[in-house]
Amino acid sequence: MALVLNEEQRLLAETAREFLQKQAPVSALRALRDSRDPLGYDATLWQQMAELGWASVILPEDFGGLDFGFSGLGVVLQESGRTLTASPLFATAVVGASALLLGGSTDQKAEYLPQVAAGEVTLALALEESAHHRPQHIGTRLETVGDGFALNGEKVFVLDGHSADTLLVVARSSGEPAARDGLSVVMVPRDTAGVAIERTVMADSRNAANIRFTDVAISSAQVIGNVGEAGSWLEDVLDRGRIAMAAEMLGSVEEVFARTVAWLKERVQFGVPIGSFQALQHRAARLQTELELAQSVVLQALATVDEQPRQLALMASLAKANLNELAKLATNEAVQMHGGIGVTDELEIGFFLKRARTAMQIFGDTGFHKDRYATLCGY
Repeated sequence: MALVLNEEQRLLAETAREFLQKQAPVSALRALRDSRDPLGYDATLWQQMAELGWASVILPEDFGGLDFGFSGLGVVLQESGRTLTASPLFATAVVGASALLLGGSTDQKAEYLPQVAAGEVTLALALEESAHHRPQHIGTRLETVGDGFALNGEKVFVLDGHSADTLLVVARSSGEPAARDGLSVVMVPRDTAGVAIERTVMADSRNAANIRFTDVAISSAQVIGNVGEAGSWLEDVLDRGRIAMAAEMLGSVEEVFARTVAWLKERVQFGVPIGSFQALQHRAARLQTELELAQSVVLQALATVDEQPRQLALMASLAKANLNELAKLATNEAVQMHGGIGVTDELEIGFFLKRARTAMQIFGDTGFHKDRYATLCGY
């Protein structure tokens, strides 16, 4: 497993960086926030991203995809992290597409994946039901009613939940609330009767939603795969999401570090650049070493998705825990070393800190993944 990008991946990274820095700089996120944009992202930008093939990077060619692998998608996410790009890329092209790829029937893949690839449909996974990430503790119920089903329950922290065309709802068909067996995932169009969506704008100015399902009628065709068998593939979907989020966080940390080093060279105190102070050099050196380690961890985790799926859970928790810790450290240090201006809204460094705090909670915080990693290792 090579821990370096190949020529095609480097070209994709360069293309993504050039495009996003021009079309979606951090100032674009500020504009979305200040205008209280009802969608929360630029629809035109998303369509351009889809035309570049980013929505279809991991999809097979049979479904209109590029079949470029998860490492290819990872470099795009990394570049989006550098500019804090608001888009449905994570919720739709990573999590939603992976759910259909791993759990969907042949007919479901043929119907929905080409639409995902073309940027014509957006998806959102409705999983969480509490303030803590507990993917198997599902109280939302999917009960048989006649020839179909009825969906009842509530979901919180649904990423892009208010804007997605279709919600992928994790529900329990049988079993105890904490059991892996008995879980199902159903596809629910946003405008379905009985679906009540409350948009929540997070600290990082990105989208999430709280959603209530009341006697929502579900047909058998809306169930991804087989009823009660989603537990066999749902964790792999989440692990793909964890690795993808780690890649985005890596890009953010790289940008934060670059901006901080530039500031240390620019800011003058007592007649000299503050970067000449040994204490700040030591802090910057620590960030540099941690960043080098994180780059290797994320590259290996991305490659694991395509090359060593048996190690997927282990690498997903390792990558997410590592980037959670690094994102927290790097953004804290960046704000500290920027001094008083670091906590003002005028400076963009605060946007990175806020994004880091939200991203750290997506699909598991540090404590969750350290515990999971230890369990997977037999402790």
